[in-house]
Amino acid sequence: MDPNDPLDPEDIVRAMIRAIGDDPEREGLKDTPKRVVKSWGELFSGYAQKPEQFKTVFSEAHDQMIVCRGIEFASFCEHHMLPFIGTISIGYVPKRGEGAKVIGLSKLARIADMYAKRLQIQERLTSQIADAVVELISPYGVAVVVEASHTCMTMRGVGKQRSRMTTSEMRGLFREDAAARGEMLQLLRQRVDHE
Repeated sequence: MDPNDPLDPEDIVRAMIRAIGDDPEREGLKDTPKRVVKSWGELFSGYAQKPEQFKTVFSEAHDQMIVCRGIEFASFCEHHMLPFIGTISIGYVPKRGEGAKVIGLSKLARIADMYAKRLQIQERLTSQIADAVVELISPYGVAVVVEASHTCMTMRGVGKQRSRMTTSEMRGLFREDAAARGEMLQLLRQRVDHE
């Protein structure tokens, strides 16, 4: 939290508890403000990170599609501050020749987490991940597909429990070449034995 901000985060949580109709001083809630503020540090840690932190790239002459599917994530929608939870799949084709680079596998998950751990909308999350991959290695193409269940739709409002939202961002080769896009989408849809 910003030390220059005159609002005490724990006081804000106490006010929220009162606003929903409960007593922040009752036994079960006395320490809740402290726990909530501590959890915010983890849940919204993406604000303290930048893509440049994840520059673990390797010189490698691999010039075919690389796909990492099923990166689990949890984020909070900026409209209701309720969670949305799902998976992110990232695919790219690295450049050929001198200076060809691939991204360390765990860095794809860290990039996804960095943007997920902010107040978000799924569409922006999808684009930001694609932007980061382009910025890090300038691939021939990058594809990001995000599928998530939004509690702002499943727990409130229309209350559609099984609804899921899918967004995609195709850049470079995957936007321009229908065959490459089709191959990437087929790889992203493939199921493996444990799924």
